[in-house]
Amino acid sequence: MESIKTFELIPAIDLKGGHCVRLKQGRMDDATDYGDDPAAMAAHWQSLGATRLHVVDLDGAFAGKPANRAAIRGICDALDIPVQLGGGLRDLAMIEGTLNLGINRVILGSIAVSNPSLVEEACKAFPGQICVGIDAKGGMVAVHGWDDVTDVKAVDLARKFEDAGVSAIIYTDIARDGMLTGPNIEETVNLAKAISIPVIVSGGVARMDDVAACAAHVNDGICGAITGRAIYEGTIDFAEAMKVLGA
Repeated sequence: MESIKTFELIPAIDLKGGHCVRLKQGRMDDATDYGDDPAAMAAHWQSLGATRLHVVDLDGAFAGKPANRAAIRGICDALDIPVQLGGGLRDLAMIEGTLNLGINRVILGSIAVSNPSLVEEACKAFPGQICVGIDAKGGMVAVHGWDDVTDVKAVDLARKFEDAGVSAIIYTDIARDGMLTGPNIEETVNLAKAISIPVIVSGGVARMDDVAACAAHVNDGICGAITGRAIYEGTIDFAEAMKVLGA
């Protein structure tokens, strides 16, 4: 019998104008501000047992080029744990510049749809440091800060990268993101079963029951879950969740 793989509960920091915020369903005009010191917030989650941090450069995602560089560098300098970051990364030079800030691995989203060959190039240039972010609505991929829903199926996009060397797929159900309604576990598990790349659940992880439900599918290819609004508003006690997971 195959041994149980590791499952990570990953706290999220979304950056907008240098502040920590959370959006509802990706809408920039529906942001809740959680403070102007992202590095201190990052250190807080690390102190509670986080083994990895998920950061999104929201300004970068909407502008199509990295922003919030000072905040990102500050977060990396404050932590001993790996940090993964997405938002606005469109070419190898941007990826290299982001990794040079201290980021452990980058997340390629919209560009993975429009230029999948870049993902393959990036995996070769920066082995072990490339993830693909798939944001979906009704199972269809959305791009450019979730403004545009394509006719590409999420599972078809994921399959393109089976042999590229992608470290993980971060799958976000837009309808659930920031809404505290629970993740779309069925759809995410179906995706994970269809590919060999580990999948991280994102969007709607709101209660400890949601975390446990995600972790129950570790042998189906679910390697982690990202949580944001829930840990900021206290519907998940992050420190307690880490104890339950045995971290």
